[in-house]
Amino acid sequence: MNIIAYSKALYTTWIYYSPERILFDAGEGVATLLNNKIYAIKHIFLTHGHVDHISGLWALINTRNNAMGDREKELNIYYPIGNRGIEEYLKFIKKMNSDLRFNLNVFPLKDGQIVYLREGNQPKYIKAFSVVHTYSEKSFGYHLYEVRKRLKKEFQSLSQKEIAELSRKHGSDYVSEKFEKKILTVSGDTYLLKKEDVFDTDILFHECTFFRKEDRKYKNHAVLEDIIDLIKDTKIKTLILYHISGRYGKRPERFLEDFKEELKNIDVHIVKPDKLFKL
Repeated sequence: MNIIAYSKALYTTWIYYSPERILFDAGEGVATLLNNKIYAIKHIFLTHGHVDHISGLWALINTRNNAMGDREKELNIYYPIGNRGIEEYLKFIKKMNSDLRFNLNVFPLKDGQIVYLREGNQPKYIKAFSVVHTYSEKSFGYHLYEVRKRLKKEFQSLSQKEIAELSRKHGSDYVSEKFEKKILTVSGDTYLLKKEDVFDTDILFHECTFFRKEDRKYKNHAVLEDIIDLIKDTKIKTLILYHISGRYGKRPERFLEDFKEELKNIDVHIVKPDKLFKL
């Protein structure tokens, strides 16, 4: 697993998932901090159109176009359909970069729409889902799924020799079944995800702008206490908290101390404001 992220509420947010060459959001400074890795990016999934999540697009696209890297690779950008802020910004970028040397493809997505990253025996795809943020801003979170195979329940008590014999006789599909595994979930900016959104995901990136409920004035961003309650009995393996307010200083991890029991079986990380995060 190789994930790089940078996030500070109000300023900038982006998450780079290198195994599938995906950038989730493109806040200010993303091209500078990722440096030559920007040439590897194939897909950009934007959660919504607020400036701190899209302002780095222009620099990223312009750098890919003018530097000496592999600038001819196409770039695909996906966003919630009807998000005017994103649409207007992309129009501006295209206008200011009329001599693009690569194909810049833009795809508006609907709630629940699937984008295939890989096909074949083990397909991988992104699924968009609506989240609650601000009243006027259409916002998405994103799931990364992989289609895998597992032994059918009725054969799980058999020995390896018996399973191999059945497979030789009837074919591998007779003893196995396909299932969809949720590898990664990115919340985007939201008040709070739903239980069904986070259930059984391996890695959850959940925004956590506030660590104390009294610090939140409006219900448009998440609070640590609510996230802890959300993930109970969801089989999450790794929780990564991001989009954190700078008010909590250099040691935001101290706020996790009150939830040691609830988090004892979960690998928890914090994307500290002003710090590059790597997993």
